[in-house]
Amino acid sequence: MPDKSFNKDADRDPHGIFDYVIVGAGSTGSTLAGRLAENPRLKVLVIEAGGSNLHPMIHMPIGYGKLFYDPKVNWKFQTEPEPALTGTPMYWPRGKVLGGSSSINAMVYVRGHPNDFNEWGAVAPGWSWEDLEPYFRKMENWKGSPDQTRGGSGPLSVTDVSEKVHPLTNAYLKAASQLGFPINTDYNGTDMEGATIYQTTTDKGFRASAYTAYLRPVKNQKNIQVLIKAHAKKIIFEGKKAIGIEYFHKGKTKFAQVNREVILSAGALLSPHLLQLSGIGSAPLLQRHKIAVLHNLPDVGQHLKDHLSIDHTLLVNQPSLNQVLRPIWGKIKVGLEYIFKQTGPLSMSVNQGGGFIKSDPSLQVPDLQLYFSPLSYTVAPNGTRPMMSPDPFAAVRIGFSPCKSTSEGRVEINSNNAFVAPKFYGNYLSTDYDLQMMVKGMRLMRKFTETPALKEIVTKEYSPGQNVQTDAEMIDFARQNAGTVFHQCGTCRMGTDPSSSVVDQKLRVHGVKALRVADASVFPTIPSGNINAAAILVGEKAAAILQEEA
Repeated sequence: MPDKSFNKDADRDPHGIFDYVIVGAGSTGSTLAGRLAENPRLKVLVIEAGGSNLHPMIHMPIGYGKLFYDPKVNWKFQTEPEPALTGTPMYWPRGKVLGGSSSINAMVYVRGHPNDFNEWGAVAPGWSWEDLEPYFRKMENWKGSPDQTRGGSGPLSVTDVSEKVHPLTNAYLKAASQLGFPINTDYNGTDMEGATIYQTTTDKGFRASAYTAYLRPVKNQKNIQVLIKAHAKKIIFEGKKAIGIEYFHKGKTKFAQVNREVILSAGALLSPHLLQLSGIGSAPLLQRHKIAVLHNLPDVGQHLKDHLSIDHTLLVNQPSLNQVLRPIWGKIKVGLEYIFKQTGPLSMSVNQGGGFIKSDPSLQVPDLQLYFSPLSYTVAPNGTRPMMSPDPFAAVRIGFSPCKSTSEGRVEINSNNAFVAPKFYGNYLSTDYDLQMMVKGMRLMRKFTETPALKEIVTKEYSPGQNVQTDAEMIDFARQNAGTVFHQCGTCRMGTDPSSSVVDQKLRVHGVKALRVADASVFPTIPSGNINAAAILVGEKAAAILQEEA
């Protein structure tokens, strides 16, 4: 029976019936929409809750420090109190703007380890490394040393910035070499392992987002309509077939009808929420919020994965970026350099060095991701990170996150009102493996500071400090100071078994028709590094699936 709660005839979208309605113009949604719009016979509607990407700080790479708490472009989500993190909630920024989180993130580009995708392929045929590697090449416009493993003509600019990093970053690389870790000039090439300079999604000093790469070039075509500040409320069904989206735009609730499919690309935090609002999810949870159960699918919102990191702050005996970005004269100098040349610190991410290493040489794949920033900032008691106002002293940050955390969180609807955010549970450090990886990582950071390369420049470990020595003290420090690196995923994970997944290998939601999910929520397992590249990849793969079926 048709949904009786909404008069779709009275409030129909004036642009008519669409082949596809995509909810969310983020990393995956922009990619998918841009690819579908290449077919002039298809009519596509994109509904984005956020606004335009005209904010100047979006385009200046280091400007993400200003976007971190800006409600104009950021959902500013927060978890429920985290029991293993002294009961403190965790702040989860997510992009609420064209381009989604690819418009506000730190721009580090990581494909992931081939083993990550072989894990995917084991539960979702067609998603192994061999299947997906061609899509990485298809999406890349690699601006670095020519390499047949890298794409050179794709829409997304990926830049080698190794010649532009702060000198202190090179000291980090030297320290890694002294510890016996290989130096990897292209961790996105044939081998991921080693210390490295992170590649960034930038182009000639500007941010390259999924929106600028995929959607902006086609948004004025007649076959695509992009609505901003349009809040999706729920999916409309006839029986168990999706026929459109109910959304709020310019003060009115409206209905967009599809003759093919609805595709949710609202991200790992909001795609499960929209499914739950529409009656798809755990029946007891939906009934508790007086939502009619269309299809009982208990895994919706479950199995949330994220990467949790710890930083060590080291005082150094030479200027870091702190001495450039903190004083007003420094801000003016680098600001003018960026305005006139699009070069200098403002054209970079603060995450300059890093890499992927094995905490134990006997491991088959890296289990720790490393980070090095040639600046530092002191996190406030409320968790605020003043990235654009670094510390007044010369210092750097070196840190890590386990590649494959085993703790699982969840997303739960909090109301049947679509404008009320769901409840988020990170459930961090809830497994013994994750706790032990915190200790392994912190001990490795100490080994870095003992290398000749860092001994030459480091005068003191400012944090954690020498009073943190035992495993118990390190775990206690982790509970008080660990922070997310904003890689939430897996809440609508793929799989062939409807009892343990939400979508199948074609991204179709189990148990209903004409509805798919395409974003980081479908990841069966968390990739080893930053996940934005993989989210864009899902858009490429989803477009290929739809084109093949059409």
